[in-house]
Amino acid sequence: MQIITTSEPPPEPVSKQVHHSLSVFVNNRPGVLMRICQVFARRAFNIDSLVVSQGRDARFSRMTIGLTGDPEGFEQIIRQVGKLIDVIHCSEHTSDHSVTKEMVLIKIRCSPSERSQALQITEHFAGKTVDLTPVSMIVMITGDSPKLDSAITMFSQFEIIETVRTGKMVMARGEQAT
Repeated sequence: MQIITTSEPPPEPVSKQVHHSLSVFVNNRPGVLMRICQVFARRAFNIDSLVVSQGRDARFSRMTIGLTGDPEGFEQIIRQVGKLIDVIHCSEHTSDHSVTKEMVLIKIRCSPSERSQALQITEHFAGKTVDLTPVSMIVMITGDSPKLDSAITMFSQFEIIETVRTGKMVMARGEQAT
């Protein structure tokens, strides 16, 4: 058996990578998500987070997509997605004109003697304890990405059993439609 290794990781692309948040309002039909993902893949954009939920009217769904990619091709992606069958509208949302939130569930192993410290961290991040056993607890924290990253870092002093994190959810401020 021959093992082949490389001494260096592949070089990073030269273009600057930028994070974007898209809201896509679509007909609630099979295959819509696949067609949208193909547009991103063809343009070398990576989907960092994806939240899809049925709208108030069951015939429609809202997709909130967090993307990373070259900013030069981003406007074209918005136009291409907007032209797809079953896409009603597609728009980018910046932090200036929208509210963006995520949620994380963190399950930690903690003994009764460590519990007060874990509860203090939970309170600091305005979180909630959603499950408590003699040997573990599950904490729910909502906020922006840096807040969730910081909370996970603080809880890493305990044994983190697992984390589950939603993607970004975005809603336009004021009268503007998302």
